[in-house]
Amino acid sequence: MSRKTFFITGANSGFGLAIATAAAQMGHQVIGTVRSETARSALAAAVPAIHPVLCDVTAFDQIPDVVRDTEDKYGPVDVLINNAGYGHEGVIEESPLEEMRRQFDVNVFGAVAVAKAFIPRFRERRQGFIVNVTSMGGMITMPGIGYYCGSKFALQGISEVMRSEMAPFGVHVTTLCPGSFRTDWAGRSMIRTERSIADYDSLFDPIREARQAVSGKQLGDPEKLAAAVLILVETDNPPPQLLLGSDALKHVSARLKRLQEEIDAWTSVTVSTDG
Repeated sequence: MSRKTFFITGANSGFGLAIATAAAQMGHQVIGTVRSETARSALAAAVPAIHPVLCDVTAFDQIPDVVRDTEDKYGPVDVLINNAGYGHEGVIEESPLEEMRRQFDVNVFGAVAVAKAFIPRFRERRQGFIVNVTSMGGMITMPGIGYYCGSKFALQGISEVMRSEMAPFGVHVTTLCPGSFRTDWAGRSMIRTERSIADYDSLFDPIREARQAVSGKQLGDPEKLAAAVLILVETDNPPPQLLLGSDALKHVSARLKRLQEEIDAWTSVTVSTDG
């Protein structure tokens, strides 16, 4: 495995910390972004081999300077892991638009802003690997996480275009689509809109209770995800998206089957609009 330089956003917890730790242990140079001095100190103490850098992915105008300073100090980055993000849970009717805007600022605009800061550098060097962390929620939907799924669907689509645009320059782009893993996503990291409309109680309350009950007990192991990512970034022919977790495989496969059945059922109407 060749030694690479990783730039990982949201490196102080969850997938970001797992990938950063595994990469550092394999001898790679790792730059991990955090949002506060407290988090930077904590990350430096927990994993001394990681170089913590302050970067709020929603401070869009500051990101190019962070990337420039990082490469000036540590050399060219080979792998960008666009991991920073969080979950929002709430019925759409109950959830303020401001919560949707914040969700998209972090999960979509933040990820794209970081990628755009690296794209010209990767293009000019004719190499680089962008891993945008989406979710199985970027390929399927579930009641109560509409804003989250919307943000991940958006990043999924943008990433596919990014992959096509960067391929002629030798730059790889893959979306990472995890299922349920033992991270803080469904715990302290999730923003939850307060319930206010009783009509949704029977639909949504059991979903919220079940999600909270399994938090920290999910089947997915973040350390195994990190190992899979290290395999991914070494390949010369990476997939457009990589599902991770047996639940992601199950749910996405079922959705694709239903989609094909819907297409087949409505084919006559679909083609009736030609001419």
